[in-house]
Amino acid sequence: MAVKLLGIWQSPFVLRVKLALSLKGVEYEYIEDDILNKSSMLLQYNPVYKKVPVLVHNGKPMAESLVILEYIDEIWKNHPLLPEDPFEKARSRFWAKFVDDKFVPMIIRMLRITSDQKDNAAKETREILKTLEGSLDPNKPFPEDKSLSFMDIAIVWVGYYTQMLEKMLDVKLLDDENTPLLNTWFRVVLNLQVIKECLPPFDKLLTHYTNFHERHTTAS
Repeated sequence: MAVKLLGIWQSPFVLRVKLALSLKGVEYEYIEDDILNKSSMLLQYNPVYKKVPVLVHNGKPMAESLVILEYIDEIWKNHPLLPEDPFEKARSRFWAKFVDDKFVPMIIRMLRITSDQKDNAAKETREILKTLEGSLDPNKPFPEDKSLSFMDIAIVWVGYYTQMLEKMLDVKLLDDENTPLLNTWFRVVLNLQVIKECLPPFDKLLTHYTNFHERHTTAS
């Protein structure tokens, strides 16, 4: 097949690429890798970072989820993901980078915290979520399957994985008083059919990261 995607099922970055390919109607071969025992294919196609996702198109590999999204958008012109307006395009890239710069380190931290660190970490996460809410236009309709954009794909996983952290750590992160618009946006978008078809099973995700959290806190 002309398009291959190397990934691991629990990765939010692999989820981004799956969503983009699905929205574009691109057929591809999905190859599950092992984060603890990386395949020779992964090391061949991404020798620099040695991580997923990696998209291989006509034998040519590319890495990093946001880079891959832009490549997909340029190659397959149907269902444009990035807006044509230069300002809106830059704005989409800004918020996508914000998510990666702020949420990824925070989620890694929360997966490793002990009980006495939980409240402070939760407070910081709620502050980041409040900032993220500023990316949404209260006068703009919520996206539908056919109108999902680059920024939607870059952000939507945050809601799903935050719900998982809430349940795993017994904390409140998505607070309707703190971020009412963002919470509603997550509820609407996560319920879209194209999103639901690509999301990893919630219980499996919860079990996976709970085991990770328990191993880390026990070891420490």
